[in-house]
Amino acid sequence: MLCPLLFLSAFIVLAGAQQQTISESSVLDISSCPITYYGQTYGKLYANFTREVIAFCFDKFYNPGNKGDCIVGSSPDKRRAALSIVQADSFLERWIRNKTQTIQNSLRCSVQIIMQIRNLMMILNLFNFGTEAALSLEAHGTGLVALQTRVSDVVIDTLAVNNVLNKYRNDTVDISGCRHSGTVYKPGTGTVDPEICSNVTCSETATLQTSGCGPLEYCQGNGICRLASTCTVTGPTVIDVHGHMNSIQDRCAYSLFSTPLLPDFLVLGNFRDRRRKDVSFLDSVTLRVGGHYIHLEQGGRVQLDDSTLTLSSSSQLVHGVQLSKDQTGVTAELTKLSISVFFDGDTAQIVLKGPAGSSVEGLCGNSSSSLSDLRLSEYSSTSCNLLKEAPFSSCNTDIDPEPYITACTDTLCKYPAVSGLNCQFLKAYARACSLHNHTLDGWTSNTGCSSEAFCQDRTCSDHEFCGEKTVGGDTRCFCRTIFASKYQENNSLGDAAVCKENTASVTLVGCLLEDKDINYSALQLNDPTCRGQVDELTHMVTFSFNSSNRCGTVVTTNNSYIIYKNTIRSQNYSSDVITRKDQVQIDFSCVYSQPSIHTATFRIRDWSVAQRITSGAWNYTLTIKAYTDADRTQLVEWNSELQLNEKIWMVLKTDGLDGSMVSVVTDSCWATDKASPTSSPRHDLIINGCANPADPTVQVEENGLATSTYFSFNMFRFTGGSSDIFLHCQLHLCPKQGNNCIPTCNTPARVRRSASLTYEPEAPAFISVSWTY
Repeated sequence: MLCPLLFLSAFIVLAGAQQQTISESSVLDISSCPITYYGQTYGKLYANFTREVIAFCFDKFYNPGNKGDCIVGSSPDKRRAALSIVQADSFLERWIRNKTQTIQNSLRCSVQIIMQIRNLMMILNLFNFGTEAALSLEAHGTGLVALQTRVSDVVIDTLAVNNVLNKYRNDTVDISGCRHSGTVYKPGTGTVDPEICSNVTCSETATLQTSGCGPLEYCQGNGICRLASTCTVTGPTVIDVHGHMNSIQDRCAYSLFSTPLLPDFLVLGNFRDRRRKDVSFLDSVTLRVGGHYIHLEQGGRVQLDDSTLTLSSSSQLVHGVQLSKDQTGVTAELTKLSISVFFDGDTAQIVLKGPAGSSVEGLCGNSSSSLSDLRLSEYSSTSCNLLKEAPFSSCNTDIDPEPYITACTDTLCKYPAVSGLNCQFLKAYARACSLHNHTLDGWTSNTGCSSEAFCQDRTCSDHEFCGEKTVGGDTRCFCRTIFASKYQENNSLGDAAVCKENTASVTLVGCLLEDKDINYSALQLNDPTCRGQVDELTHMVTFSFNSSNRCGTVVTTNNSYIIYKNTIRSQNYSSDVITRKDQVQIDFSCVYSQPSIHTATFRIRDWSVAQRITSGAWNYTLTIKAYTDADRTQLVEWNSELQLNEKIWMVLKTDGLDGSMVSVVTDSCWATDKASPTSSPRHDLIINGCANPADPTVQVEENGLATSTYFSFNMFRFTGGSSDIFLHCQLHLCPKQGNNCIPTCNTPARVRRSASLTYEPEAPAFISVSWTY
């Protein structure tokens, strides 16, 4: 009589279960009944026959020493077998549970393989119990058959059937388990290692459970976890491992981390300016290890000495440092010190584990340390350390170079090496050496400096200083920063106009004109004979007109006012669509009320030369005009009267741009009842390049299509408060090549496709126009 298991196996085969034929080398799909083999779940079987063995592997084809997950037995007589997927059966489930005494989950399905070895028919069954699994071997006939289960070429279990007579016999083993760090654990087993704070347990149902120190902890031993020390560097700020803070004020390199445990290892932060000169930011992080330098830079760029590395999320070992990169940033780990350095282009975080945390030097160990002691001048972009090299070194014994190096570093870390500043300290040391009879032959040729006095015979005014016009070339008078800042903040070239009863004048700053490479002698008023007069002492340039010489001034009147208008412009100024010469146009006017005359002052407008000339590659003039008709032929002038709810058309026009290369995009327009664009109340007309959906009278045309944009709206006034309306518009230039400059506006949500637009860093423009009732 057949034993129950073999009887069931024979029944399944007779029932015509779907079979797969196994040849000498076959990849078998068991995804409909995946097997969890000692903690690893597989959906394929790799079956292959050799002269000595037959092997069923889960991860790759078998060959001796392949260190795979395999079931290996004697080679069958015929190198063919049949595989079937069999559904679960309650009788079979009870039988397997009784045989193993360890399986607890419910049977889901099984994989059955039938073959013949010598005088025996062998049936191999793999049973799927979810996270658990069992393996049975049946044999019919006379003789011995055996199988080994292996993981990484290590024998885990053995099954054997030895039939003395022509009988059916079987052997069953539980192949459930868990894996952790390459080790197999049987259900109900585990390990505890207090020295590494590791606790691994495989539950009775083959579920892995691990415990240990957290990602920001390290094992102190005896099963005790301690928090790792973390240092954060972001912007100019350093927050050390003790939570104390310091701020870097210059543009140099500083020691962030070093330790006596590894004298040649150093982590340094390189700080540089961005939008402002008075605030520094962490720009890159450098690791010095084994005489090599690993630079972590913005954009995920990593340099090894002078070569660029290609990194991925998989760690790459470089001179003892594990480097990896993902979408969050770059990580460098030095396992010898249990230190990791992360940098995302803005922020560096240094995590210190183990004994290294108690011996941290640099700003991460004590951010309140003297910054001058931790500043690394040899890694900063200065030439101060040349004083320790030949030919200066011949003088070092008589004159200590350190004070000169410190003074040089302190200055060049805060101030760019222009106007001969990098040579100033070298020259001072060389002269001091000459007083001690040291002749430093060739120091000027080695450093590119001159021994002659800087800016000799050039006199500048009190608000100017003498500096290099070109590196190593001519000199000129530059505006002092404090003096120039009041003009730069207003984007202007000079002071407000001075209006008197019969005269008006505008004074421009000579050094500001020269900064923009504008020759004052090439400027004129409307009348070409009216030129600017330069003060030889202050270098200020004044343009003026009076009642006897109006210089082309245009005079207009209405019932209440008299307006005088004139323009400072280049002699070569042109209103053509394009020009290839720098142009200047500064409009100014004086307004007098009648019958009594009052003085009105004004400033150079935002759409004048000051903004246009500082707009990078684009040199253009921006104007804004209002019209009362859709064809834009009836210009709104000083004396035009507009009614409430009357529609007007606004034109934002540029001169001096090549329409085939660039378009003008109006980002936003809004109105206030005061001159300040940030005042309130505020009413938006254009938002993100699209008409404000809350104001149905607004229509935007040709925005981003050409060098001019148009929009219209119905006139209004603010309820209460001032009766004035100030309209402000913000624009930018969009290069056409490879970019879609036209904002996409949808109803009702009106979305602008800004991600595809390219902004020129210095191209944004701002302009205002106002009305009063």
